[in-house]
Amino acid sequence: MPDRRRNLAQRNACEFSSIHARMTNRLVLDPSRISPAAAEKLKTLHADVVAKVASAVESKPIVVVGMAQNPHVKNVRNALKAAGLEFEYLEFGSYFSEWKQRLAIKQWSGWPTFPQVFVRGELIGGEDLTKAALADGTLQARAASGTAAPVTSVTAEA
Repeated sequence: MPDRRRNLAQRNACEFSSIHARMTNRLVLDPSRISPAAAEKLKTLHADVVAKVASAVESKPIVVVGMAQNPHVKNVRNALKAAGLEFEYLEFGSYFSEWKQRLAIKQWSGWPTFPQVFVRGELIGGEDLTKAALADGTLQARAASGTAAPVTSVTAEA
């Protein structure tokens, strides 16, 4: 039974890796090359924080995930307010605290910086991409569409 579960876990991990690589067009370490102990540690790294972000992204039309003292986060929040858009803001520490929580969020989303802006479940990006989407109207159209992309977690059975 453990071998069957390990094979299923490896297959699911490879499928996730393939999907993730197609979505991002970036090189991602194949999960089969991660030891079971490391994979378990990654899976549980601030799972409560990741669950909080995933829940907000699933249930709110616009979510900004950021940190205190970051001018890019402040700029995005101001741009969304100026556009008359309501959003949920989740703040995780500052340059001096909660870096591990932010790392877990970055690993979950695949986005390397803050802010992380989500509209109807889709990662828009950081400040530059959010401002571009505001300027061309795609952010407002997506927010108004009412069509939410489901937030899914691809996990392997242990």
